[in-house]
Amino acid sequence: MNGYERRLLRVINYIHDNPDGDLSLDALSEVAAMSRFHWHRVFHAMTGETCAQAVRRIRLNRAAAWLVQTNWTLEKVAKSAGYPNRQSFSRVFSDAYGLPPASFRKRGDLGSPLMKTKLGVFPMFPVEILQQPERRLAGVPHRGSYLEVGKSFEQVAALFSARGLWPNAQGMVGVYYDDPDATAEAELRSFAGIAVLEGVAIQAPLEPVDLPAGRYAVMHFKGPYAGLKAAYGYLYGEWLAGAGEEPGDHPPVELYLNSPQDTAPEDLLTDVCVPLKG
Repeated sequence: MNGYERRLLRVINYIHDNPDGDLSLDALSEVAAMSRFHWHRVFHAMTGETCAQAVRRIRLNRAAAWLVQTNWTLEKVAKSAGYPNRQSFSRVFSDAYGLPPASFRKRGDLGSPLMKTKLGVFPMFPVEILQQPERRLAGVPHRGSYLEVGKSFEQVAALFSARGLWPNAQGMVGVYYDDPDATAEAELRSFAGIAVLEGVAIQAPLEPVDLPAGRYAVMHFKGPYAGLKAAYGYLYGEWLAGAGEEPGDHPPVELYLNSPQDTAPEDLLTDVCVPLKG
């Protein structure tokens, strides 16, 4: 890993670790140990985003998860996401998500298969049993809350950009080893990876993970990542029993079919894949 990559990862980690802190270009340039003018150009060239765009996206993604998966007040969510007050946060959030924060929270897990309609019907995203191929991932392990795994994905994407690896990429993939309802948050294990073509050299700090081929129950989920917890609840709590299937030994994986960098939250597409026996 060269010096520029170290600077890039240091800044990305800092943004994730300090969403309510000073994330101005001057502050991030100081973290990078580079002049303001040069760091702006380097960051944009290496990631495809300006520092301001990355900060806004990361803050809002964190806020969306907090709205759905915590009982924090809107004032606390706004402050934790780095906004001076609820009003300014609401304006920015509404512009990005198409709903004010209170309405987003009221709808619960936006796009969730368990979201009840006025007619009392539970709409469900389609689930298919599909044969998945072997996949080789290049990525980094993540320890802690699954809500924070975006930090690790940011690191991987930044390294792929810096090393020119995207032509060898075949999609972003998350592996989730533990049940968040049965494992202490600090002990949750996951892996933020990108599937790569065979023969691609994987150099530190990237690590390889091989996913086996096999039968998977695949839910085609559409909506913000904040709704994925309910998708798992449906797959494990209702679908498996109704389909007469048993989960296999491998942990579930998520295949991210588009990116929050250029896709509206309600249009994000994720295949939630639960391995099956047999």
